[in-house]
Amino acid sequence: MIKLFTDWYTRKFSDPHAVTLVVILICSFLFIALFNHLLMPVLVALAIAFLLDLPVNRLVNLNFSRTSATIIVVGGFIGATLITLLGLMPIIWQQSSSLLQETPSMLSEGQKYLLTLPEKYPDIIQVSQVELFISSVKDKSLEWGQVALTASLNSISDLVVLMIYFILVPLMVFFFLKDKKYLITTFMQFLPKERRMAVQVAKEMNQQIINYIRGKIIEILIVGISTTIIFICLDLRYSLLLGVLVGLSVLVPYVGATIVTIPVFLVALFQWGFSHELGYIMLAYGIIQALDGNVIVPLVFSEAVNLHPITIIIAVLFFGGLWGIWGVFFAIPLASLVKAVINAWSSTQTEQTE
Repeated sequence: MIKLFTDWYTRKFSDPHAVTLVVILICSFLFIALFNHLLMPVLVALAIAFLLDLPVNRLVNLNFSRTSATIIVVGGFIGATLITLLGLMPIIWQQSSSLLQETPSMLSEGQKYLLTLPEKYPDIIQVSQVELFISSVKDKSLEWGQVALTASLNSISDLVVLMIYFILVPLMVFFFLKDKKYLITTFMQFLPKERRMAVQVAKEMNQQIINYIRGKIIEILIVGISTTIIFICLDLRYSLLLGVLVGLSVLVPYVGATIVTIPVFLVALFQWGFSHELGYIMLAYGIIQALDGNVIVPLVFSEAVNLHPITIIIAVLFFGGLWGIWGVFFAIPLASLVKAVINAWSSTQTEQTE
């Protein structure tokens, strides 16, 4: 057994470039795992910098200086973000408050309907089953209410943190874009000279992350805007709120669409009951999800690494459990990183064999 392990270790780690790659990956993983809460503004700024790098490069190619191009792009991004937030947030807040106020009456109507089921289907549904289900729903509602109360009590501190984000993140984005080459060169000076595999993986992942972030933003906008327009045309209540939720649901592949279906169905059900309108809403929602999975994603992510659905789901569960929402957001790039490392390692072993 010891000889087998020794042979495996010698075969896989005889190349110093491979050892450098492993050390960089382990150190990066431990650093992010231990300090992810402190590094969150930095990660947000890096994600935005990846998003804005292309327009900055386009302006530089048009003979703008790097500083001028960065100021124009970052300023435009901040302005567009503020306009969007100031225009949408009051409506979303109002619809969220109205939905929360109507939730008790919705639950009451749902309870009345459930109590009629044993009379309609006595051979299938028993009264005790309905009462047990209603009791469990009430218990969960109390738990969610306590969570909401705790969140509201912490809202002041969260507001302070959010204000700090609004100041620090744009500044970091500006310097990440303006001094990109200097920062990369400085970072490379701390790495060993035997870093060929690390550079190969970094180049591949740089393009993958850029494609993923841009593609995901485009997908969110297309799905969210189209869903909101359709819900408004079909006169569904809380159209903007539900449209935003549907747009954000694409952050979590497969799982997000399943979860957000519940509020869409419940709002339509309590608005119209079991009627043709409910069927139209769910049909339109299903068409949007089908187009997203079969048209939008293949077009937008055409340059991304192809990953099997089970690989994506495992990546979402694993990295989401480690780093929360940002782990979910970057689950696909991180899975692509694992694949890039395996490809680099395999190519190196093949070269050594030949």
